[in-house]
Amino acid sequence: MMRSAKAGNKTAQQFRDAALPWLDDAYAFAQVLMRTEADAEQAVQECYQRALRLFDGLRGPAVRPWLLAILKTVCQERVGEALGRPTDDVGCTEQSGRRAIPTIRQLVDDLPAPLGEVIVLREVIDLSYKEIAEVTGVPVTTVMTRIAEARRLLLAARRAAQASQVPPTGGASRPTVTRANTH
Repeated sequence: MMRSAKAGNKTAQQFRDAALPWLDDAYAFAQVLMRTEADAEQAVQECYQRALRLFDGLRGPAVRPWLLAILKTVCQERVGEALGRPTDDVGCTEQSGRRAIPTIRQLVDDLPAPLGEVIVLREVIDLSYKEIAEVTGVPVTTVMTRIAEARRLLLAARRAAQASQVPPTGGASRPTVTRANTH
């Protein structure tokens, strides 16, 4: 009995050493997948609980894609369970009624889920294409295509948002130039 308790403590310590360095990355990814901080925190907690149960001494950089793949599964399950639950429609307007330029985070949230996932894994969490393929379960070429499409859509959305920006009222008007009449 004592041996199994000691083995359990050793495994738990090994898990902490291997998995805790990736906690911030997991949370950043969960925020995109879950869209709210509370849901992201719960998903990360469930991910780490599952990972501890499945842990077999995995070490090094291989832990990060493994954890993120578990997290993606947890988030997909939670979103699937939540279908039918009303969602808050968070707009992007200011008090004045003018449309605000959306943040990159808001633009990423508006992307289709597969594109949002890969762009966050690449640009925020800094995974390689191969690691993203492991996390998402798609070929590297699909990852590359999705990242390119996500970048294209983000750039187009950002440009459209900037173009639709209403200029502020009450500011300086066009300067007028008057010439002195010299005869």
